[in-house]
Amino acid sequence: MKKITIGEAARRSGVKVPTVRYYESIGLLAAPSRSEGNQRSFEPADISRLTFIRHARELGFEIEAIRTLLTLQDDPHQSCASADAIAKARLVEVEQRIRSLMALKAELETMVEGCGHGRVDQCRVIEVLADHGQCTRPHH
Repeated sequence: MKKITIGEAARRSGVKVPTVRYYESIGLLAAPSRSEGNQRSFEPADISRLTFIRHARELGFEIEAIRTLLTLQDDPHQSCASADAIAKARLVEVEQRIRSLMALKAELETMVEGCGHGRVDQCRVIEVLADHGQCTRPHH
């Protein structure tokens, strides 16, 4: 069976070559075998692992959560309670982010709606940005 080069592994998994090297360096991906020319030679299982990591990153999982999920994946006969807990925690984070974005949206809508489209010295957008106390949501 023909070995898979790092470029081909990157293409198949949708992960960039430097990212493949990074995942290898932090231990998310085992160091692949090397050719006589010292080039990495990947297996189909490596492509599946890279695809798993890419998908988890797209969903916003942190590296350590992915590391735990990969460990769970490597031992499929154990309980999935840990995987469920990690996914539920990520869902809570996403829900909090959505609430924050909705508040931001409302604040921006208020700013835009308050604009009389006149001169800058009468512009509600400029006025609110200059005085954070006029914002409709709490600020940090």
